Amino acid sequence: MSIPSLIEHFGYLAVFAGSMLEGETFLLLGGFAAHQGYLSFPLAVLAGAGGGLLGDQIYYRLGRHFGPRLPERFPRLAPGIEKMENLLRRHADPVVLSLRFLYGLRTVGPMAVGMSGIPPLRFLLLDGLGALLWAAATTTAGYLFGQTLAWLLADLRRHELAIMAGVALIGALAWMLRHRRHFLKR
Repeated sequence: MSIPSLIEHFGYLAVFAGSMLEGETFLLLGGFAAHQGYLSFPLAVLAGAGGGLLGDQIYYRLGRHFGPRLPERFPRLAPGIEKMENLLRRHADPVVLSLRFLYGLRTVGPMAVGMSGIPPLRFLLLDGLGALLWAAATTTAGYLFGQTLAWLLADLRRHELAIMAGVALIGALAWMLRHRRHFLKR
């Protein structure tokens, strides 16, 4: 099976799963794949929004279920949870709406919202809208990246696998840099 065929068959699943975990890299690749004709742009956005929303719901439920025991059990979460609690006290709805855009608070954000007592339906609706906006913006950036490369390179098809590998590598390196403390402790 060729790489383009794999993308056509498993691309939406990869965007969905990747958006649950990390997000931006998979959405950028999904947007690029949509530009290249392997994926549908609207479906790539929906897959990304769905994955992001599901991931947030899991973290929300963890916060709601375990509450204050989370930062006690995982002390490295405490500063982020404290920062989110302060933001939520002042601007609950806008903060929930923009969770996907808050660098460094994407994982602890939904946990803190779960701990804050914001009702599940309210979180679902605000976070769903935020996830859709985030997925649309990031997938659009990937699509525009493909469009720009098509303008710059005469034969983009010939270079597309190297471009996708490069974006994936940059995304993996960025993820490792963000989580370097975890890797350095091993």
